Amino acid sequence: MPDNTDFVDVRILDNFYQTSSFYPMPVVMVSTLAEDGQTNLGPYSLVFPYVIAGEHAMMLISRSNSNTAANIERAGKAALNFIPYDKKFLKNSVQLGFPGETTDEKMKHSVYTLIPSPQEVQGTETAYPRIVKEAVQVFECTRDASYTFHPSEQEAHFLLRIDSILMQERWHKALIDGKGYPSLPIDYGYRNNSDFWFAKHKKPFNVPIPKGRGLPVDAVQYAADRLDPDITWEREACAKIVNVPRVFLKTVMTQINEEARQRGVSVITPVLLDEIRDKRAQEKKGK
Repeated sequence: MPDNTDFVDVRILDNFYQTSSFYPMPVVMVSTLAEDGQTNLGPYSLVFPYVIAGEHAMMLISRSNSNTAANIERAGKAALNFIPYDKKFLKNSVQLGFPGETTDEKMKHSVYTLIPSPQEVQGTETAYPRIVKEAVQVFECTRDASYTFHPSEQEAHFLLRIDSILMQERWHKALIDGKGYPSLPIDYGYRNNSDFWFAKHKKPFNVPIPKGRGLPVDAVQYAADRLDPDITWEREACAKIVNVPRVFLKTVMTQINEEARQRGVSVITPVLLDEIRDKRAQEKKGK
């Protein structure tokens, strides 16, 4: 009798992420501006973080002949609306993804509430697509046209620079407090030639970061003293980062020194280090 854990070769087909594997993906309603100024909504799951440090951008993969692709090519703006888990929304996302319809034809079937972008409300001359009021969070983006990648005539790849991240107040509070997660749908793609498949994720659980064996405080102090002659590290501050893997130590300390320099500070204290390492410190102060 065969062992159920044995591996077998799977034939790799087009759209391999859904036809030849189990690949969980987000469900994002992408809003763009049609030529007549109307907001177009298209469901997408091939939307991924692409530039994550220093600059921030997403990669969107679309059919090259879709309304979304044409609108981004022309207007250069897109909003990524992350919808909550709701079967009504998921069924509608499949309807709105039907190819071949004009924006006017398919938006008649939309169940979403579209509201103006805050950037549009601020009175800028640039036109922005509307955003989905029911979304948990929205990434407002501008296409980076300097990025060009065309693997085939069927695909369009868009590098979308993130201009702003908007979030419902309750989830912003959860983000800042570190407590709670929204219920977001998981898309397993188009299968068996007839259906899309979605799932609801369960409550996340936490696993503490491994402490490892750590570095001696003297080794961290030695690195700090030689990294930047204009910035001094107190020994107690060095003790706080002994668990940073040696391969990342210089990068971490350089980033902390740069942040201290921007603040006009020349001594890294334990308190300052905690503030710098807490990416949400300023937002917490503003609560």
